[in-house]
Amino acid sequence: MKNSVFKLLSIFSVAAILFFSACSSDPDPNPDFLAARDLLDESYGSDPKQTMDVYLPAGRTTSQTPLLIYIHGGGWIDGDKSEFLQVKSVLESEFPDYAFISLNYRLFDFTTGSNGILEQEQDIIAAFNYIESQLSNWTISDDFIISGASAGGHLALLHAYKNNNSDLKAAVVFFPPTDLTELYSFNNITTLGLTALLGGTPVSAAENYANASPVTHIDASDVPTIFFHGDQDAVVPISQSLLLQEKLKGVNVRHQLTIVPGQGHGFTPQTNAMLLKEAKEFIGEF
Repeated sequence: MKNSVFKLLSIFSVAAILFFSACSSDPDPNPDFLAARDLLDESYGSDPKQTMDVYLPAGRTTSQTPLLIYIHGGGWIDGDKSEFLQVKSVLESEFPDYAFISLNYRLFDFTTGSNGILEQEQDIIAAFNYIESQLSNWTISDDFIISGASAGGHLALLHAYKNNNSDLKAAVVFFPPTDLTELYSFNNITTLGLTALLGGTPVSAAENYANASPVTHIDASDVPTIFFHGDQDAVVPISQSLLLQEKLKGVNVRHQLTIVPGQGHGFTPQTNAMLLKEAKEFIGEF
């Protein structure tokens, strides 16, 4: 009886060893497949505001995962990268193979007069430099789209037309300020705000206004640009997008302006979904 039990246990032991050995030797069906990953509050500088949220998709590769970089609005004095969450699900639907980054940048301080538009411009440059240094670590490509809304749209266009040393493929912006000299006298808020942000008026600080205006830097080599503006915008007048359209048309840069009837400075979720679908069609594949 004891010998029979011993033989039975031995058979089970050998079978178990063979089974687990076989399992452990089975190759991973896709060992290179990467899981989705979120890197929140990734720092690109020493200031607490110099951070970004990075959203990396599953299955990404360095050859087939483009990147869309979003810059929030807030009149250069307010706002946060969490603004991106309002459109994140729509973007993931329309751009399913993309990675996304939402940027923070230093905001203007009326008390100290620090972090004006020209300093914020430098933050966007620093953020791009950091992003490019991390592409292989994040396993994404260097095909970039830059995007933003309001002040973020302005900073996106300023980078695209003035400081583009990356492989930018397109710009996608919402109700952007484009000519700060023209915007200056729109109302008391723009007059007071731009005087502080640029260190003077369009007369006393003319060079600052020119340097900080995206339309100043447009030339025929600029990236395709799609932009959206409500015809009831009381914060950034639609004339800012019409000026941009005129400049881009003058040098034959591929562009598309969609005027949104009946909406102001900010769109409904349904409108955002429709416009981002337009943006995807405009950009196409690359």
